[in-house]
Amino acid sequence: MNTHTALTPEPAPPARIPPPSKHHLALMIWLCVFPTLTALNLVLGNWLVTLSPVVRTFVLATLAVPIVIYGLMPHLHRTRARLLAPKASVTAGRPAG
Repeated sequence: MNTHTALTPEPAPPARIPPPSKHHLALMIWLCVFPTLTALNLVLGNWLVTLSPVVRTFVLATLAVPIVIYGLMPHLHRTRARLLAPKASVTAGRPAG
């Protein structure tokens, strides 16, 4: 057995970031949905104006939902975790009392 590895302390496990509250999740979704819908309207606006409101909404939702869920939200969740990680590790090491 290598004594060097036996004496080396194991790194502490990363602090677990709790899931966002309903209010934080609503804000995160809004931060993704609003710019996505704005961009889609700017890019497709001339084509969308010729469609009925129901078809226009269907097209926007069909394009926006995958962009938000698979494209933007994972990045926002990672950003949130990075922002909260230092706070979580500081409070995890703080003595109770």
